[in-house]
Amino acid sequence: MKSRLLLALLSLGVACASAHDDGRYANSPLKPWFESLHSKGGGPCCANADGLELTDVDWDTKDGHYRVRIQGQWIDVPEDRVITEPNRAGRTIVWPYYINGRPFVRCFMPGTMT
Repeated sequence: MKSRLLLALLSLGVACASAHDDGRYANSPLKPWFESLHSKGGGPCCANADGLELTDVDWDTKDGHYRVRIQGQWIDVPEDRVITEPNRAGRTIVWPYYINGRPFVRCFMPGTMT
């Protein structure tokens, strides 16, 4: 069990370290803010370029908890992965990571379901 947890934590670090920022957001005034985001349980979210922007049909709440659709699969968002500070970007973003091809949520920032 401990080895699985260690592997998952290492995967998070590798995912952030190996994420490729292609420069799209290099001049964004929100870049430092995105890079400062952390979840309570998932550590750093990395940057905007590492997250996936979700449309309203790809996230919702069920039984009082958020869930997101990644690669056609609904994933429950652990409470400690939700970014609770105000969303300066205004759009819903999830920062996923993968273990053996299975998606997990590193961070989630809800938008405004309009």
